[in-house]
Formats: sequence, C-alpha cells, structure tokens
Amino acid sequence: MAFLLRFSHPLLFAIFLFRFCTPIDTITPTHTINDGETLVSSGEKFVLGFFSPGNSRNRYVGIWHNNVPDQTVVWVANRENPLTNSSGVLTIINSNLVLLDARRRTMWSAMNGSDATNYSSARLLDSGNLVLSDNEGRVLWESFDHPTDTVLPGMKIGVERRTGLDRYLTSWKSPNDPARGEFSFRLDSRGMPQFILWNGSERVWRSGPWNGQRISGVPQMNQHFLFDCRYVANENETYIMFNLYNASIVSRMVLGSGKLQRLTWLDSNRRWNPFWGVPGERCDGYGQCGTYAGCNTNHAPSCECLHGFEPRSPQDWYLRDGSDGCVRRRPLECEKGDGFFKLAHAKLPDTLHARVDTRASLKECEDECLKNCSCTAYCSADINGGGSGCVMWGGDLIDLQVYSDGGQDIYVRVAASELDSKRLLDKKKRMILIITVILGAIIFAFCGCCLWQRKRKRKGCRRNEINHEILYGGIELEESTNGSELPLFDLRVIVAATSNFSSENKLGAGGFGPVYKGKLMNGQEIAVKRLSKKSGQGSEEFKNEVLLIAKLQHRNLVRIMGFCTQGDEKMLIYEYMRNKSLDWFIFDEMRRVLLDWTQRFKIIMGIARGVLYLHQDSRLRIIHRDLKASNVLLDDEMNPRISDFGMARIFGGNQTQANTNRVVGTFGYMSPEYAMDGLFSVKSDVFSFGVLLLEIINGKRNNSCFSDDPSQNLIRYAWGLWNEGRGLELVDSSMVSSCPTNEVRRCIQVGLLCVQENAKDRPTMASVVFMLGIDTAMPTPKQPAFCVRRRLNNEGSPTSGTGSYSINEVSITDLQAR
Repeated sequence: MAFLLRFSHPLLFAIFLFRFCTPIDTITPTHTINDGETLVSSGEKFVLGFFSPGNSRNRYVGIWHNNVPDQTVVWVANRENPLTNSSGVLTIINSNLVLLDARRRTMWSAMNGSDATNYSSARLLDSGNLVLSDNEGRVLWESFDHPTDTVLPGMKIGVERRTGLDRYLTSWKSPNDPARGEFSFRLDSRGMPQFILWNGSERVWRSGPWNGQRISGVPQMNQHFLFDCRYVANENETYIMFNLYNASIVSRMVLGSGKLQRLTWLDSNRRWNPFWGVPGERCDGYGQCGTYAGCNTNHAPSCECLHGFEPRSPQDWYLRDGSDGCVRRRPLECEKGDGFFKLAHAKLPDTLHARVDTRASLKECEDECLKNCSCTAYCSADINGGGSGCVMWGGDLIDLQVYSDGGQDIYVRVAASELDSKRLLDKKKRMILIITVILGAIIFAFCGCCLWQRKRKRKGCRRNEINHEILYGGIELEESTNGSELPLFDLRVIVAATSNFSSENKLGAGGFGPVYKGKLMNGQEIAVKRLSKKSGQGSEEFKNEVLLIAKLQHRNLVRIMGFCTQGDEKMLIYEYMRNKSLDWFIFDEMRRVLLDWTQRFKIIMGIARGVLYLHQDSRLRIIHRDLKASNVLLDDEMNPRISDFGMARIFGGNQTQANTNRVVGTFGYMSPEYAMDGLFSVKSDVFSFGVLLLEIINGKRNNSCFSDDPSQNLIRYAWGLWNEGRGLELVDSSMVSSCPTNEVRRCIQVGLLCVQENAKDRPTMASVVFMLGIDTAMPTPKQPAFCVRRRLNNEGSPTSGTGSYSINEVSITDLQAR
C-alpha cells in the first residue's frame, strides 16, 4: 500500500513507467544517453555508445557489433567534431537527435533543424540502423542514410533524386581518427550508372554497370556468391543493396585506405575474414592499360591491345607500361563501311559517356551505332534471357578488363579492312594447322620408321636412341613454348647458379628428378628441378608443366621463372621456397609442433583457394591429379603454394570428366574411380584435398599405422572416430589443447565429405571453401572410400595394405590385377 502511495502523483508515476518500461534500445526526450551508458538493440546485435578510437582520447558517438570481441565500429555520428572529454550527452530536443557537450553546445545534430513539436524517439534496430521517428511512426532520419565507412546488410548505397540524398562511403582519416579520409566510394550516375572508388579526385577502381545479373566488374558475383544483391534504377532513385542469404552470418563491407573489402566474422577463429576485396590485382586498378586495351591478370604481359589496335607508345609497351593505351591501326571509314568484333568475358569499359536505350534489340543497337560515326562500341544492357536493351559508347574505351569467366560480350568498332584481315588471318591459321598436322604425321611416321630400322640394325646402341629422343623432344618443347612468355635459361647460367649441381645444393628428389637450390648473379635464389634420365616422367610431363603453369597466376600456386632445354638436359626454374614443402613440416615429430592450429588452418584455406582457382577461377579448368603434401610448398610467410603440374590436365568449358588408361599420381591420394577405372574430374582433386586435409589435422600420413589392422589407414581411422562421436581425437596431440573445437570439427567433416566413395557425393571446391570459411549447416558424411590396395610381400604373394607411393605410369588392367 505504501509502495502505491509513493507513486500516486501523476508525474512520479510517469517517471516510474518510463524508468522501468522504456526499452533499452530507444532514446526519448526523457531518456538520454550519457558517456559511459549504451543502447543495445532488441536482439543484442548492435550497441550504440561513446568510444575513443585507437590511441585517441577524443570521444565519439558510434554504433558497433555487440557480439564481436574487438570493438568494430560501423557508424560514427560526430566524426568531424569530437568531444574532448567524457561529459557528452546524446538526447532528443525539439524532435531532433543531438549530441551536447558539457556546456550544452550542439556538437552534432541528426537534422539541420526541426520545427516539429511532436514527440519523437530514436531506436537502434538489429540491422544496425538508428532510426528517428515521430509518434505516428514516420521516419524523420536514419543512420543508414548517412553511412560513414561501412555498409551493413540492408543498407543502400546510391542516390535519391527526389530529395537529393547521396548515400556513399568515406574512409577514416586514420585508425585513431574517424574524420573523413581521402578515399570515397559512391555512385556515379552520369552515363550508365556505376560505382567508383576515389582517392580524392583520382579514380582507383570502377565497378562497371549493372548488367541484369551482376555488377560487370565483379565476376565473383555468381550463384556461389554469399550475398543476395539487389540493384534498383528508376526515375526516383538508383542504389545497390546487399542482403545475406544466411542471416546468422555477421558481415560488413568497409572502405579502408585505398581498398574496399567485404568481411565476414568467424567465431571459430575469432577474426574478420576477407571474402572479397578491390582492388586486389593489378588489372583492378582504373585504366591500367589505357584506351582500347584489355587487362587480363592471367596473361603475361597483362595488357593487350584490342584487335585492330596497336600500342600508342611501343617502347613503353615493351617495358610493360601500358598506361598510354592503344590506337587504331587503320582509321574508321564510317559510311564507307565499318564493322564490329566481339570481345568476350569483358568488364565493360567506363560508361561515363555511354548511352542506354532500354527498348532497342542488339541488332537495332548495331544498326544505330553504325549510323553514328562517333559510336565506338555497343553491348546488351541486360544479359538476362538472351539480352535486351542497348548500351552504346561515344568516346574512347578505357578500363577494359578480360576475365577467364564472367563478364559479358562487347562489340568494338573497327574498320572493315581490319575485319577482312582478321577473317583472312583466321583462315590462314586453319590452313596452317591442317598443313602442320599432315606434315607432323608424315614426319612422325618417317621418324618412327627410321628408329625401327635403326633398332634392328644397331641393337647395341640403345643409349644413342634415348639421347636422340630426348634431344628431339627438347627441340619440340622449345618450339611449343615460344608463346609461353617464359625466359629460356642458358645451361651455363644454371650450372653456375647451382655450383655444377653440387650435392650441398641438393634440396631433395621427386618423381621428376632431383631439385637443387641456386643463386643467380643478381642475388635471387631459385629452385631447379632437373629431369632425371631414369624418371618415368619425360618430355610430355615437362612440356605440360612449362606450358600450363606459365598461364596460371595465383598467390597459392608456385611461380615458375623459366626453363632450360639444352642437349639432353631439361630443367624447370622456380622461385625458391625457404620453408620447403608441407610434408617436411607436418610429418616430422619435431617440426610439426611449429604449426599451431591457426597456421594449419591458414594452410588449409590457402590450398583450398588454390585448387578452387584451378577448377573454376582460372582461364583454364585444370585438374591437378597429384595433389599431396609434398607438392605443397611454403613461402617465407608459411603461405601454401601448390606445385608440380606435370600430371595436370586441361578440361574444356563444358567437360566434366575424362578417362585414361595411363593412371598417374600417388596411391593414398587417388580417388577410387581414378585408381580403378581411370576416370578423373574435379572431384578427383577434391578427394586428394580431403586426404590432405585429414593429414594436416592429424599430422600423420594416410598410410601410417593406426592399429594392428594393416588396412586401417587415416581415412578409415577418421571415419571410425567420427562415427562414434569422437572426431576430435583425430587432432594432432601437439595442438589438441589450443585449437577451437567447432572449427576443427567442421574441418574434419569437410575432409570426410571430400573422400566419399561416390564422386557425386563429394562437394565442389567452391562449396569446400564456403564450408571451411563459414559456420553453416553441412551434409552428413557417408562411409568414405578407404583406398585399400594389394601389395606384394617378401615372397611375392599379394597382401592387403594401404600406401601412398608415387607412380608414373600404370595401365588400368595392371592396376586392377593387383
């Protein structure tokens, strides 16, 4: 009764109701936020409060993630006007959200002014948006309309023409100062709208326009993209918005010093992981190759003039500086007759001076472009459903990029004579190819006949025949690799670099032959793979590796520097990896303790990204066929580099699998369908990756002994533990106490999914990378393939056992007979 009497006064009762009934996610005229107090969204995903960035003592009002241990600020109110002490107050005055200092001076205001007298409140939503609304629910202001350096899911980036609102990002000045920095990311609505990353007034990166499916300059935005991208362009507004397919994932896009990155938070490794970022490679930079040139990261050199064009500055172009671009070889003839050639898989050039006609078909676009002498190119505005609408360029084409996959077709205007010469060149190429094949067959038959006769006449000269074959193969290799852009090293240079292949410089040996460390005259260290005369790998594998790896560029693939073919010597020259190979660490009792879980997970992710590049993101679809620990090298920062492409094979665009009677690779890493039937595909590499993943976790080879049962290899052992709910017992004892259980358990499950018996049950490498990086639901593994093989005992009879030894050539019939 006394309690009720205390609040019998209406004012006291109102204060009581506000104090105990107002949600903690809302600011009202009577509920202010003082420095030291916070506002938490209803789902406890975001926090609003005062903070000091880095080493600064200044105070700012900001919003940050609630469940991320390291304070990650996503929005700042008074970024240009900091408080110098902790006396700030965030409150509502005259329906406006304002920040006051100790002297009641306004340090920041949500709106420039408000004559409203209605009651208003500001609520922090679980999206991270701070919304100021009146008592009728009308939104007066929201933080999502005024981003700082971060884009959250559900936030628009773009312009609203009706109100003139421009939503764009600006970087922090420094980690200690959230004031506007030099970099900005905003929509350029001139011509055909596109997003541009600026450094002051200089373009750093350009997104390209929206083509109906994705942003032209972001080929990663495909069916495997983590985000649902929504692009809206109408007479009222133009914007882009990203939403997550999986709402449980914590993600943000942030503009730092010169780089725009999409980051996702992983609780398993307690850090922000980069999912996508630009500029990431040289070709991402704006206008790297100037006008009328395409930039292709998978080519060396990366700049290439379009058909019908030549370098403006040949000397600079020769020195790998393509910034001056290209010019036409022949002037346009306009009404006398021009034509167009198709450039496929392109990032559309700068659309600042482009014109869009949403009603024209592609053929109508071509006709209209031909009538306009200033029109230089055209393409579809929307590639959905075969293409619709039309984009036409009225000036020089700049910032063109060519992808191995993704992008779209663009038709570039050239003089008719250039098209005639291209058709003639294509015809000549076809004729040369036909003639070459015929002559090659004749020469091959003639050489075969000569060798057969020599063999009959000179049975004791086998050594000379081998030398002739090797020499002939070397000549063929040099001719085949003329277009590989790889330096051909002189044998004397390699002999000097390796001290005449001294035993002190020998690093090891593999199926190819011995590997030597060397040092060139300029001080650069190299690794030299020297083809052994006794090696089962010969000229074909050697040529395959030179031609293939020269076309591949990825941070998780080893970089080849050149090759040497002289006399009967065949050598590959690589960058030197100081930390040797993964098996040197992981299978050694003393050295593997140097690899904690963080380092091992970094290696796992690097290998996965490298294989994904081979399967999906490179210009060619590559099947490695010999992925194992000894073929993963480690650089100075312990980043993995996949090596040894002698056994690799190229797949066509629509090819999914192939068959061979010549099985190559390493037992223990081979998928069952490849080992027994000669069938190989991307899923064969997935199987090998699964074995390698389990080896990294356990620290032992797949063919190690795990019990008295000789057939108990690592895969069988891992499956037994997993099936009994004891999967974590697989973890290497040297790191079992320090690794995050959820992340390790996820890796084991991914490894078991990769080694499934049936290839169709194995995930793709795109799915593997996704599952490793994101804590998400995964399929339940079935019983995997245990890869039991037969081997001979001392008496020559077959016995059961497992192994992982290398083979160079085994026929399918021989293999099945084992």
